[in-house]
Amino acid sequence: MPAGHVPAVEVTDLTVRYGSEGEVTAVDGLDLSAEAGEVLVVLGPNGAGKTSTIESMEGYRRPAGGRISVLGLDPIADHRQLTELMGVMLQKGGVYPMLPPRHVLDLFSRFYAAPLATDDLLDLVSLRGVATTPWRHLSGGEQQRLSLALALIGRPRVAFLDEPTAGVDPEGRLAIRAVVTDLRTQGVCVVLTTHELLEAEKMADRIVIVSSGRVVLAGTPTELSGGAGSNRVSFGAPPGLDTVALALQLGPGVSVRETAPGRYRIEGASGPAATATLATWLAARDATLSDLVTGRTLEDVYFDAVGAAALQQTESSTDDPDDGEGDGSPGRGPRHGGRRRGRRGPR
Repeated sequence: MPAGHVPAVEVTDLTVRYGSEGEVTAVDGLDLSAEAGEVLVVLGPNGAGKTSTIESMEGYRRPAGGRISVLGLDPIADHRQLTELMGVMLQKGGVYPMLPPRHVLDLFSRFYAAPLATDDLLDLVSLRGVATTPWRHLSGGEQQRLSLALALIGRPRVAFLDEPTAGVDPEGRLAIRAVVTDLRTQGVCVVLTTHELLEAEKMADRIVIVSSGRVVLAGTPTELSGGAGSNRVSFGAPPGLDTVALALQLGPGVSVRETAPGRYRIEGASGPAATATLATWLAARDATLSDLVTGRTLEDVYFDAVGAAALQQTESSTDDPDDGEGDGSPGRGPRHGGRRRGRRGPR
């Protein structure tokens, strides 16, 4: 980077604590940065500190320590100025439940000097067909897409998206990915949190893996999955297989373990012969083989970084209660328009 370069988002030694005396540390000396035109995914299990981190970057939570710069501004001291330059997508809530998408977008557009047109936003997130349906009658995916539209209405230079695909159907996920790709093309810095491995891999330019409030790994998806470990096979099959018997069938020096219910990893064997042996062994037990991947995957990297319990959590949960959920009530006040939402426990 040239001398004097300032990242769009820069976080140094961030610490966030909760409790009357700060006895609970949710974020512990975390560092990260993101550039204009880059999609940075903050990946981690429930309670890792993802939302506490993103709320601090937005200026909605005052950290106990560290330094944060967003577009060269301090999110707390320069908050009023920054709200005109950033977009914020809540994980849940923040919308008046009786208002339909068109009315919500019209209302929030008044917070900005040069908002995007309501019709353009409805088309962008594929909500024109439900533009007059009250928010509370929208599907979960439609509600998420409306939240995304609210984050974009002010033409932000930085967009913070908290679990944008949580609870969203496949069609909605494709729409959200397309919007994120378009933001990158426009030079917008996108910082999003998720605990969904596939979404992280699909959308990220870089991934930061967070566990227990600290960054444990960071890099591009290729960098993270392209290291050592090619003598490895990952696959899906019914849970509870006899992994010891399978390892013996695959040959000496091979180990097999179930990393999460229905997900398996073979160490010490790969290639066509191992694949054929695996398929034959499963067929003899009337077990279906799926999602076969040879080599190191992002799932492997994540599993190694945060442990089995966290990996099982990410695969069994679509909501992130420890990373913050809204109740959708109007009393909370929408963050999309730069108004502070209520305090919550540690995330």
